[in-house]
Amino acid sequence: MQDPMYVRTTYATGDPARIGTALDAITRDAPGLLRGQPGYQRFGLFADREVGKIMMGSWWESESARDASDAALRDRRTELLQPFATTVTTEAWQVVSYTDAPRFGPDAGARMGRVEFAPKDAGTFARTFVDAGRPGLEAIDGLVAATLLMNAKAGRAMISTIFRDQDALASARGPQAAVRGDGFQRMQASLIGLEEYEIVAMDMQEA
Repeated sequence: MQDPMYVRTTYATGDPARIGTALDAITRDAPGLLRGQPGYQRFGLFADREVGKIMMGSWWESESARDASDAALRDRRTELLQPFATTVTTEAWQVVSYTDAPRFGPDAGARMGRVEFAPKDAGTFARTFVDAGRPGLEAIDGLVAATLLMNAKAGRAMISTIFRDQDALASARGPQAAVRGDGFQRMQASLIGLEEYEIVAMDMQEA
């Protein structure tokens, strides 16, 4: 049984011409800021430079640690995203299932799918991912991490997969679509978004 984890994600969009400055600032400052907060576990920074999208997620050992760090770092997060971001959305999640210590190189890529379901079906969705979805994903060549983030009360989830490099990310599109289709046949849920990112930075607290 995995220890529960709690995640805060920030999704920012803006002018692609200005994304590099924001990514450099976040890569330089965010790990140190987060490590200074109680309960910090890990951090990931993802980007689509062509379209102008940044996704970042910080992992925490408790809901209270996640929420306290948000209050402490909110203003600094805003500063780091300027002058790139024209929209910023922050969300809170519980991690239902995850790869403990993913290992990958500098060319790694990520795919993220957003899902909606009736809140009463949250348990079925989670069990389907744990019993069938994650094993199916982990059988795909090049996959190094699979994670399910959920907000059960809101009926929302995000499935994150990380691949060892961009070639593996591209090659897995078909096999992952098959796993996805099989999973959605087992439950009442809707896929409302599918995105791909490069992994710009990753930080993990040492055990």
